[in-house]
Amino acid sequence: MSASQNETQSVYRPEPQTQGSGYRPAVILQVLPELETGGVERGTIDIARAIVDGGGVALVASQGGRLERELERVGGRHIQLPLKSKNIFTMRRNVGALVDLIRTEGVDIIHARSRAPAWSALFAARRTKIPFVTTFHGTYSGYNNPIKKRYNAVMTMGDQVIAISNFIATHIRSHYHVDEDRLTIVPRGTNIDLFNPENVSQERLIALSNQWRLTGEEFVVMLPGRLTRWKGQMVLIEAMPKVLEELGHRNVRCLLVGSDQGRTGYRDELIALTRRLGLQDIVHIVDHCSDMPAAYMLADVVACPSLDPEAFGRVPTEGQAMGRPIVSTAHGGALETVLPGETGWLVSPGEVGQLATALTQVLRLSPERRASVAQKGRDHVVAHFSLTQMAEKTLAVYEKALRRIVRNVV
Repeated sequence: MSASQNETQSVYRPEPQTQGSGYRPAVILQVLPELETGGVERGTIDIARAIVDGGGVALVASQGGRLERELERVGGRHIQLPLKSKNIFTMRRNVGALVDLIRTEGVDIIHARSRAPAWSALFAARRTKIPFVTTFHGTYSGYNNPIKKRYNAVMTMGDQVIAISNFIATHIRSHYHVDEDRLTIVPRGTNIDLFNPENVSQERLIALSNQWRLTGEEFVVMLPGRLTRWKGQMVLIEAMPKVLEELGHRNVRCLLVGSDQGRTGYRDELIALTRRLGLQDIVHIVDHCSDMPAAYMLADVVACPSLDPEAFGRVPTEGQAMGRPIVSTAHGGALETVLPGETGWLVSPGEVGQLATALTQVLRLSPERRASVAQKGRDHVVAHFSLTQMAEKTLAVYEKALRRIVRNVV
């Protein structure tokens, strides 16, 4: 929220009835289930940083998790509440806890990023008469079921509603009623400094190569993402025999980079499939990686063969920012983030043959063509999907919400 025309990223609340400058630092409370890994959590930390950098106060309420320390490093503060719970009695208690927090901390805006905490936040916001902002992060299952749709609809009840892609905005318009003046598209941002090939040292590359037992002589096909069926790991594995055949059985490694998050049954299925296809030496599940910029640098192609549409999908933008060609399913956010034939290749969902053909085409690119794809990919992300742009647009939504409140007060 801007205190003047020259402070477009400052975070202040107008106070028209006060003396002096008439502005004070705004206090923004984001609520979500937990602070573990994931796109919702990452976006929460990124916006907390933007709030603090703009002179505001960033509070986050959740059940907690491994990103608490990172929140503290960016200047935010975490409040432990059982917001992951869908138990109706716990959710009611959370309303009271949030009301107390809002009044104690002088919260100006409460920003909900998930359904269960959003219901508690909605009632707390109405009780304390502060703006309620929501971010609609996914399509959410059950939108054709009246009961589930009602539960999902809380994400459209914000005084301002943020959609993380055009795909999600279209979904909202199709299944829920939201006035256009309340709906804003704010694509998820990529840290273009963190995800920058020039900022990845040789030492980091060597360390990760040694960990994953790569020699530098092989083609590397990489699928980053947690191990869950809809991410398409099985489709990629099934495509690998044809890729090997087309490349004359050249030295290829297929790396599945992501934690199973307790889905050991699905992990076992993936391992069984690699054995059945004789790919034990080709496909490797390498679990969670804490240095994804270096991981992308080791990849010759980044695969995103999701079976269901991604609401946005951070992997294509991160991969492009690192100058890596993308092969993705042609649905969801990928239709907005990948430029077909320029920064990546798009294939139909679940089509093993198409996926294999596209991967082979990328692995056969000439050095000159690969360099062109790399530059276009990075330029595309810098121009349209940077962290700075996401922060500016989100702070503008906060400003719009606060101005409405101030007009009502005046």
